[in-house]
Amino acid sequence: MHTIARDTLIDGRYRAQKRLGSGGMAEVWCAEDEVLGRRVAVKLMGGRFAEDPSFRERVRREAQAAAGMQHPNIVGVYDRSEWDGTPYIAMELVDGK
Repeated sequence: MHTIARDTLIDGRYRAQKRLGSGGMAEVWCAEDEVLGRRVAVKLMGGRFAEDPSFRERVRREAQAAAGMQHPNIVGVYDRSEWDGTPYIAMELVDGK
């Protein structure tokens, strides 16, 4: 897994600005999408989960299912990919707690 810090360019597109949170499976960063010029939340899978094929498939399915939904209480999913073997999801950034 990559070490993320402020100004890290994730996958040649998302410039990390501020870590929003982390847990046992992932870190979430506020980032600037340098292609579309908007702020997004980038969720990067970490540790053993990034290397587990069944977990990677679960993340893929979760992102695909969420991308097909539109509801005020569900964040929009913009992108799902991998960055040098680290799966990530780029999604709508919601300000607040």
